[in-house]
Amino acid sequence: MSRVRSQKAELVIERLGKKLNRQIVGSLVACVHCGMCTDACHYVLANPDDPSYAPAAKADKLRKLFKRHYDWTGRVIPWWVGAKSIFTDEELEDLKDTVFGKCTNCRRCSINCPMGVDFATYNRMTRGLLVSVGIMPEGVAVVSKDQWEIGNQMGVLTEDYLDTLEWMGEEMQEELDDETAIIPIDKEDADIVYTINPREVKYDPRTISDAGKIFHVAGANWTMPSEGWDMTNFGLFSGDDALGGSVAARVYDKLQEIRGKKLVISECGHGYRSTRCEGPNWAGMDIGFEMESSVITMLNFIKEGKIQVDKTRNTTPVTFHDSCNNARSCGLFEEPRELLKLVVTDFTEMYPNRAENYCCTGGGGAMSMSEYTPQRLKSGIVKANQLKDTGAKIVVTSCHNCVDGLNDVIKHYKLGMEVTQLVNLVANALVIPEKKVVPVVEVAEAVVEEAIAEEAVEAEEIKKELVLTGRKILIVDDEPDIRTFFGAVLEDNGAIILEAGDGDQAIEIANSEKPDLITLDLSMPGKDGGKVFEALRSNPETERLKICIITGRPELRKLIYDQELSKPEGYLDKPVDEDTLVLNVRKILELS
Repeated sequence: MSRVRSQKAELVIERLGKKLNRQIVGSLVACVHCGMCTDACHYVLANPDDPSYAPAAKADKLRKLFKRHYDWTGRVIPWWVGAKSIFTDEELEDLKDTVFGKCTNCRRCSINCPMGVDFATYNRMTRGLLVSVGIMPEGVAVVSKDQWEIGNQMGVLTEDYLDTLEWMGEEMQEELDDETAIIPIDKEDADIVYTINPREVKYDPRTISDAGKIFHVAGANWTMPSEGWDMTNFGLFSGDDALGGSVAARVYDKLQEIRGKKLVISECGHGYRSTRCEGPNWAGMDIGFEMESSVITMLNFIKEGKIQVDKTRNTTPVTFHDSCNNARSCGLFEEPRELLKLVVTDFTEMYPNRAENYCCTGGGGAMSMSEYTPQRLKSGIVKANQLKDTGAKIVVTSCHNCVDGLNDVIKHYKLGMEVTQLVNLVANALVIPEKKVVPVVEVAEAVVEEAIAEEAVEAEEIKKELVLTGRKILIVDDEPDIRTFFGAVLEDNGAIILEAGDGDQAIEIANSEKPDLITLDLSMPGKDGGKVFEALRSNPETERLKICIITGRPELRKLIYDQELSKPEGYLDKPVDEDTLVLNVRKILELS
């Protein structure tokens, strides 16, 4: 009796045939199940008793489908070659959990395969097949939607992007005491067009001003684009070539519009790979301009004498983490190390390194898939041991994705390390040329006293503006970027910041610290925000604590408002800008 196949299963099988090429088919038929890839996978090393994590076992889930429908052996002797079809949406969901939840596409198994099987390539293809029929983690759907509709993967609006650049430009001018130190926008015929990761705008704008400072001191003819500025590309993670081509084309089209000569890509592994290596193929475009990583740009500035650096400004022991996409996929091994040794005094390699380095656990879009966070962090023990063995206090990486992945691992395993990037270290080591100052022969004592008095008044005014001084605020969110952003904003306004990345930790800190305010995310793995709210309101020790719900999923409000408990003191929908956050916190705390 023949089984009825679901429409989605039919489409996946049909589209698999259209995706087959020499590289894919070669990898599908070449595996001899020798096991060489097994010990290369950090998921396997962290889960040695679970064979489902083995790369060959994961690959077989697609291989059996290929053999059943597209290889003659599967049609003739399916029982002999393990050929098997797929029929239900439940089977597709199981395949989704494998290709999205048990692999970061780091390609470490690929370089350790004696037969040249590139599992990561057809794992990405399988993701694309599932995405094409609407089967994907929710986070992948949200990020892809933002890139399609808004133009960047974090949904940053154009006005917010431009406001951030203006703000960073003003900070540069103050720091350098130079009114010509600006961030140019859409400057035509520039030698360098600088593109960035939207995470920099939303959570880490200091990397933008650091890069701007380096470009300015080097005397570079540079600009940033008003559109097409997001060089990251979620099409690489989702397997959606159409999205990949659309995003890449936006970057290329804008550079050509303003007649830029070179595209410089900020420190982001998948952004570098997708924009420089994969994007032209996805977009079907011939690229007539040069593209390079900002790592190489900064290194050349030093080599050519355009900037001077003083490595004694960075004396804390550091190690370096190779981004999977920069290193294994694009061969960017030595340049980051050469630059690093020019700007720090104490560098120790982690082992293994370069092409053999282990994933940060955040690659392949894993940071957007909250449902797989527990198994992702469990696999992070491999990375944690690597980091701990170096004895370093700072881990440097040339990838924003890795910044978040490493921060998660460091916090989860309590390693007590910091994460930074080369642009921050170069900016810190940068020697700013001294301005020629005309000496003043005599300064009236009254003028000096007046200046001192003015500084005292300004200091008092600043103190008054820090209306949150002494207020203890607990930020509860499973996304480290959100905690960093909220913490920085509130700390700048005088608050004392506590952080919790999950529900159990939030309840523990709330009980011990009794904060003045708790900002509470609703969608978290494990104990969600609704359960945290219920636990806090049901405990006499914490029932009067002020709570502000801040969520990106307003449909989850029922987790709070359906409970027969006193309602939260505040509610905000993500994304939340700086002014809105501070205004609402002040209202809840009844501060003027």
